[in-house]
Amino acid sequence: MNASFPSSPRREMLRLRVGVALIVGWVLLMVLPPLVLWNLRGNWLAKLERPAVQQQWDQFRQDMQQQSDRSGPVQHKVPKSAEPPLRVWLRDYFGLAVAAWGVLGSTLYAFLALAVMGVIGPAKQ
Repeated sequence: MNASFPSSPRREMLRLRVGVALIVGWVLLMVLPPLVLWNLRGNWLAKLERPAVQQQWDQFRQDMQQQSDRSGPVQHKVPKSAEPPLRVWLRDYFGLAVAAWGVLGSTLYAFLALAVMGVIGPAKQ
C-alpha cells in the first residue's frame, strides 16, 4: 500500500517558501563569513607584522627548545615556522581556507536542506 500525503496548495506553497529560504540561507552562509574574514584579514596581518609579535613568537620557540631538551614524561616539539602560525595562515593559506569553507559548508548545508525538505513531505505523490 502506497501511503502519500495529501497534496494541497498550502503544502506546495510551504515547500516553495522553505526551498527559497534554504537557498537564501546557503548563499548567506557562503558569502558572509568569507567577506567578514577578508575585511578583518588586513588589520590582523598589520598587527601580526609588529616586531613585538615576532619577538613573542621567537621567545616561545626558544622556550620550547629548552623544554624539549629536558628529560621527562612530556616532550615538547619546537615549531618549525619562523613566523607566527596565524600570520602564515592569513597570508599563505587564506584562499585554501575559503575554498574549504565552501566545500564543507555546502556539504553540511545540503544534508540539512535534504532533512528539512524531507520533514515537510514529498513534492509529488
